[in-house]
Amino acid sequence: MKVVFFGTPPFAANLLAFLIDSGINIVAVVTKPDKPKGRSGTPIANAVKLQTLALKKLLPLFQPELASSEEFAKELQKFDADIFVVVAYGEIIKQHLLDMPRYGCINVHASILPKLRGAAPIQRSIIEGESETGVTIMQMVRKMDAGDIIKIAKTAIDSEISYGELDAKLCELAKEPLLEVLKEYAQGKIPPHRAQDETLVTFAPKIELEECQVDWNNSAKVIHNLVRGTQPEPGSWCLVDIKGEKKRLKIHKSQVRSELSGPIGNLILTEKNALIIGCGTNALQLLEVQLEGKKRINAAEFFSQHTQRHPLLLRKNI
Repeated sequence: MKVVFFGTPPFAANLLAFLIDSGINIVAVVTKPDKPKGRSGTPIANAVKLQTLALKKLLPLFQPELASSEEFAKELQKFDADIFVVVAYGEIIKQHLLDMPRYGCINVHASILPKLRGAAPIQRSIIEGESETGVTIMQMVRKMDAGDIIKIAKTAIDSEISYGELDAKLCELAKEPLLEVLKEYAQGKIPPHRAQDETLVTFAPKIELEECQVDWNNSAKVIHNLVRGTQPEPGSWCLVDIKGEKKRLKIHKSQVRSELSGPIGNLILTEKNALIIGCGTNALQLLEVQLEGKKRINAAEFFSQHTQRHPLLLRKNI
């Protein structure tokens, strides 16, 4: 069976390597173009490209600006693929591509569909305080994440796990179900499908930077979930007052302090060198932070550098 693999981030790159190691016949890889990064604007290769170039087996690698373009579709037709596997590729695949392979296209989506359709299911599951998530192998249709479900694997969401950690966990969880589905197709079997219940649909849109600003009016748990759900990227943040100048402070790690409370958005001076911020009925302790233009440090070091001279460091968001 001939498989064309579409994907871009590390989640997809790890699954690509696993499928090749498991003997799946990947005949071509499609990923997004290199993106400029940093002040220099130097184009940087994504994880799937790097993984493909590192393989012992030399594979055709494509980076079209638009995979669904007529020109690129003609290129894909040359591979006479039996199936396309799409994992976090970063583009909505149009119908003429979905119809191209013999068995259509399957997708690995990092949620228990129909919950959390969209670009950021892993982040949203943490931010929204979900206790369970998983991965869904589904048959792709034109409507985003709306295809029939082929297989689901579930896992609990630990109360302290970050987005990065859960991303890695779900990638591991997806491996065997994806492999099982592809083996069924390779044997000429069509795996059982079931339609999604449209009454249970929720969405997980892309995380915007503005959403990542902490609102100290929220409970400590809500803020803590935001911190975890945006770590390591894009990262939650708040504004701080450093010698009369407002600066952005990124929060990398936090801890709920339910036994404490204080004025909303203000420092609670109850423990030496501790950054504990009032959230109304409870408090949040910041454990690792990063001031704009500076490196990531632990909160005790930040406290010693700034807050002893400026005890009302953190301001309530208005």
